[in-house]
Amino acid sequence: MTYPTQLSSCIDGEWIGGKGRETETVIEPATGEALADLPHVTAADLDRALEAADRGWQGWRSQTVAERGALLNKAPDLLAGRTDEIAVMLSREQGKPLSQAKADVAVGINILRLHPEEAKRAYGRTLVRGPGKRASVTYEPVGPAAGFAPWNFPFFNVARKVAPALAAGCSIISKPAEETPASAIMLQRALLDAGVPGSASQLVFGDPDMISRHLIASPVIRKISFTGSVPVGRHLAKLAGEALKRTTMELGGHAPVIIFDDADLDKYLDLLVTTKFRNAGQVCVSPTRYYVQEGIYERFAAEFARRTEEMVKLGSPLDEDTVMGPLANARRPVAVGGIIDDAVSCGARVLTGAEPGQGPGYFYRPTVLIDVPEAARIMQEEPFGPVASMRPFKTLDEAVAMANRLPYGLAAYVFTENLNRALLASGAIEAGMVAVNSMTLASGDAPFGGIKDSGHGMEDGPEGLQAYMVPKVVHIG
Repeated sequence: MTYPTQLSSCIDGEWIGGKGRETETVIEPATGEALADLPHVTAADLDRALEAADRGWQGWRSQTVAERGALLNKAPDLLAGRTDEIAVMLSREQGKPLSQAKADVAVGINILRLHPEEAKRAYGRTLVRGPGKRASVTYEPVGPAAGFAPWNFPFFNVARKVAPALAAGCSIISKPAEETPASAIMLQRALLDAGVPGSASQLVFGDPDMISRHLIASPVIRKISFTGSVPVGRHLAKLAGEALKRTTMELGGHAPVIIFDDADLDKYLDLLVTTKFRNAGQVCVSPTRYYVQEGIYERFAAEFARRTEEMVKLGSPLDEDTVMGPLANARRPVAVGGIIDDAVSCGARVLTGAEPGQGPGYFYRPTVLIDVPEAARIMQEEPFGPVASMRPFKTLDEAVAMANRLPYGLAAYVFTENLNRALLASGAIEAGMVAVNSMTLASGDAPFGGIKDSGHGMEDGPEGLQAYMVPKVVHIG
């Protein structure tokens, strides 16, 4: 299977090669072997990108919504024809199975289609003040933006930042993860092939700290969007705050799943298992803390573990029957193993897993822990790996208190056949998103984001577009 031998940043429409620049090696998680070398940009490269972004957004914003949309709508069509090629690259550099890689691309394409249409509905309003007097409210692009995306969804997360920025009339400099560059490069190529100016959409790779400090400190950048961990989000928010920059922060979570004793387990257990181990649990909204009502606790845990062993086939992401591939990098198996060992030392019991997979690469077996004390690290810190941690509860109030006890507030899940329970629980849980009898939270047309330490602001839907716009009021008379 192919993977590009030449990886590049793209500044002002020019692909920047590696001659005279530092590089880092992109590793294939399934084998631990090198895929390609990725050149790093320099501070001078970033200055050039900033100049282009400042120049580019003036021209890009002057186009009508329809004109911008006509160009932006070409990119999804191009990408649809390249999906299989991109999915193979994505699987090889990130480790998720091909079917999930194709879904990553498909969701990104949907986001690219959605925002140009959403921009047509970015209506203002008119306020009547009396004869001959008016006040009008309009929405304008905020200006050049910087988007920082992680490695777990390397195509979709970049599209999630690029699409609303360009649709709103902003220019954007994207900084995807250096561990997963190829799929983001393919997205940038499609945008350029569609006719989007190279000064409107740019792509840079390199030292994350240097790039973030340089871009955020520049007076050119007026908006920052970041998806990633809470510690890095705090750091970038501090940098942005010092420069009074607008921010959207989609940070980590530790999603509780409340299973009431009337839940239809036969209907939902397969869904619960497959969603837990999607992308090896390396998902910000991954279900992590399972609170199960005591009357069905033992049955639920045993059946969850049995289905995990039967359904979740660990293997190469390029094999069609693989359900879970490797973790994304060498750091993850060590971190996951450490947090599991801590849980066991605190009294948790292992029903399945809790050990590395066989062979080369960064594999770790899907794991189910039960009777996990709240004091264990895994009940405090986002595991970001293939681990389901369970403990029982008695009442709705107790379950909600457990769900809300952490500073995270991104996603939560509730399973019950009782409408009153569903309404009470979903209303009381402190999270930006709650799914009831479902594991679907990202739909493109609805806002996506969290509260508390899980960040602020929303992506997707009208709110995602508005994050790249500012209101202007004009008073007449």
